[in-house]
Amino acid sequence: MIKLAVNLSMIFTEVPLIERFALARAQGFNHVEIQFPYELTIGQIQNQLSIHQLNLCLINVPAGDLMQGGHGLAGIPGREIEFRHAVEQAIQYATALNVPRVNILAGKQPLDCDLLPCLNTLASNLKMACSMLLEHQIEPVFEMVNGTDMPRFLIQNVAQAQEMLEAVNHPALKMQYDCYHMAMMGEDVLESLKENIHLIGHIQFADCPGRHQPNTASIQYHDIFQWLKHSQYQAYVAAEYKPMQHSNDSFVWKAEFFPEHD
Repeated sequence: MIKLAVNLSMIFTEVPLIERFALARAQGFNHVEIQFPYELTIGQIQNQLSIHQLNLCLINVPAGDLMQGGHGLAGIPGREIEFRHAVEQAIQYATALNVPRVNILAGKQPLDCDLLPCLNTLASNLKMACSMLLEHQIEPVFEMVNGTDMPRFLIQNVAQAQEMLEAVNHPALKMQYDCYHMAMMGEDVLESLKENIHLIGHIQFADCPGRHQPNTASIQYHDIFQWLKHSQYQAYVAAEYKPMQHSNDSFVWKAEFFPEHD
């Protein structure tokens, strides 16, 4: 059975983060993910998860200035110490909140830095993060982000992610596969999932173009979800989209595609 989650960073943004847990439960979700939970204390999040009987299935390692238009941390030469501290903070949250999986954002190539040193730094940092996370039984994933929404992002497609997996050469590291980002990069999402499912540790979805909920654009989610339900994939599938209308009115797809889910 699909383990369906909802992203509290992009959905239910009509209210502050601390109020979104209740809305997720009201929509029938058992699992939530948060990109960067660090605006709340561990205690605040524990309380919300307990009250609403929710499981937090994924968080990101802090990414420095990436979401404010900067370059980030993981693939930036000279920021290795900052990245290590970010991993330590993610571990603190993940261990206290029983988060099974942590995502690492590669960051963007600075204009004054060649690509190869950035990729070498990323590979080295991913190796370090894998070792640190596995000490706490936390699984590491890293994400491909399309180069239109985030120009010069270091890992933009599946081929680049495959190359990074080979460079890191750590059995625990897997891809976080965001269907929207890969559709933006021109990938055939279903075929790509079929070919790489053994390398994928977490899946997110939004329609493309627009990054709204399913059935608002061109991705054929009926076929994708049907295949996933019968595949070997055992991890989470998370809604991470920008609701086209009020968040509470954006879940028509849930009854259609997931009438039964964990």
